[in-house]
Amino acid sequence: MKTKLINITLLTICFLIPALPLLAQPTPPHAAPIDGGLSLLIAGGIGYGIKKAREKIK
Repeated sequence: MKTKLINITLLTICFLIPALPLLAQPTPPHAAPIDGGLSLLIAGGIGYGIKKAREKIK
C-alpha cells in the first residue's frame, strides 16, 4: 500500500513540476485592457470642455 502511494506521489510530482513554468506566462502587451479607464477619461474631458465652453459664452 505504501509503495503504491509513493509511486502515485512521485508520478504526480514528475508531471506537475515541468508544467509550472507554463502557468507563469505573461500576457502579451496588445491584450492590455484600455476600454474602462480610457473611456471614462475621454467622457470626463468632453464634459469639462463643454463646461468651459458654456462658461466662456456667458
